[in-house]
Amino acid sequence: MTHDPTGRLLSYYPTLTDAQARNLRRIADHGRLGGTGKFVVLPVDQGFEHGPGPSFEPVPQGYDPDYHVRLAAESGCNAYSAPLGFVEASHDEIRRHDIPIILKANSHDQMMPDGDDPKLAVTSWVDDAVRLGCEAVGFAIYPGSRRSGEMYEQVRELVRDARSAGIVVVLWAYSRGSGLGGKDAETALDVVCYAVHIAAQLGAHIIKAKPPTAHLALPGSATTYANVPIDTLADRIRLVMRSAFDGKRIVINSGGANKGRQDVIDEVAGLARGGSHGSIVGRNAFQRPWADAVSLLHDIQDIFADAKSDDR
Repeated sequence: MTHDPTGRLLSYYPTLTDAQARNLRRIADHGRLGGTGKFVVLPVDQGFEHGPGPSFEPVPQGYDPDYHVRLAAESGCNAYSAPLGFVEASHDEIRRHDIPIILKANSHDQMMPDGDDPKLAVTSWVDDAVRLGCEAVGFAIYPGSRRSGEMYEQVRELVRDARSAGIVVVLWAYSRGSGLGGKDAETALDVVCYAVHIAAQLGAHIIKAKPPTAHLALPGSATTYANVPIDTLADRIRLVMRSAFDGKRIVINSGGANKGRQDVIDEVAGLARGGSHGSIVGRNAFQRPWADAVSLLHDIQDIFADAKSDDR
């Protein structure tokens, strides 16, 4: 049994450059979960994705980019993730708190008239991440969209440039589009597993995925999973982790829209039991008053810190 969980994680990435390994270790060793091999990240790209009002009116201090940096830092998150504008606006606050940063390099907005087959706009790149001193660059892909092939080709360039710059690659593996046959399929177990595997094959070091439901959407999946337990979230997360190179890629799960505190805790407990590496918690944190947000993030971190995992 290793006493260096971060070292174990790094051993799964034998082709990292020295600079990439340092940046991945910095994220893994930062915050209250530092050194445990588990992660809690605060992402704040929702203003771009969903609109400023729906994102920040519940707690209006959230209109200020510095607020989120302080929340991520003072609650002990491993990292903070945001698009270019927020990172630039909060650069002094980021340096003051010395928190690792994931620059979100592409985004989609609610006014884009491409609902059936969405495509994200590239809004920044690796050179911006380097200029701003970021440890990682984040990029979303939409398996299921007719435009997904273009996104995969963009990731190829991103991975190449990130390697040259010594930057870690985080992929948001979010299936959506006309290839799925309906909204329910976006979080179907087989679809989530497939999207995670695609992200791993594209070269992601860290993969962000939605918690999967027990729904099966792809042809043949009912047969494939006929004798596999999928009833509980923990069961399903085990399958997601298998899809991430048998757990050799870091997978963290999103929290989605704001929901009740106990619902969040129950979901996180299922993620932890299934072997997820952690949570990336946005609206469920920053749409709560400060004290409640910090308390919830601490509870989430404690659940992952106490989780039993398979030490390879």
